[in-house]
Amino acid sequence: MERLQKFIADTGYTSRRKAEELIKKGQVMVNGNLVCELGVKVSDNDIVTINGVTLVKNNSKEYYLLNKPREVICSVSDDKKRKTVVDLIDTKSRIYPVGRLDYDTTGLIILTNDGEFANMLMHPKNKISKTYIAKIDGLLTEEDFQKLRKGILIDKQVLTIDHFKVKSQDKIKKTSLVEVTIHEGRNHIIRKLFEHLGYDVKKLTRTKVGNISLGTLKSGEYRKLTNNEIKSIKKLAS
Repeated sequence: MERLQKFIADTGYTSRRKAEELIKKGQVMVNGNLVCELGVKVSDNDIVTINGVTLVKNNSKEYYLLNKPREVICSVSDDKKRKTVVDLIDTKSRIYPVGRLDYDTTGLIILTNDGEFANMLMHPKNKISKTYIAKIDGLLTEEDFQKLRKGILIDKQVLTIDHFKVKSQDKIKKTSLVEVTIHEGRNHIIRKLFEHLGYDVKKLTRTKVGNISLGTLKSGEYRKLTNNEIKSIKKLAS
């Protein structure tokens, strides 16, 4: 027996966190009975359906790293018929993105049908680091650099910067290229960080998650994660 949300995640339908949301919204049925509360346990013999779709466990786990282009949605589907990250990967398995990148943000996104692995990456307690390269409108001042070192209060919560580096500055165009590493996953957090300091983010790319790097993958390209990369995430989360 296992918790319903874990069962759902293991089928590759969605992540465990999203599964919990679906349960609370009353979209999950077990053996024909509606389940609206967390804590219910099921076995492989139980029939679990979500919005009329019967879930089947997939024991074949798949893990992909995609260099997400701009104007692609981090979702398994989109009601506006926009292209999603799942559309870019050639597989018959039901995979989904782990976390998300904004519509205009590019770079590293991991997709999988392994619910436990997805939970390891997303759970705040594991503090998996994420590195971004941002092009901002303006020349970063020493005062703002010191603020970043101390942490920035955003939405009533302090954002701690694990690493920060100014890679280059164009004094003619008055732009800066900066590298930021954090371990949080709040929505739009990097854009909010620089907006708080008075800078506009022109371009944003995620280059690294944990020990997994984007490398030389071009926009729209993807590859399978190596066994060592998968193990590295599990080690960070242990």
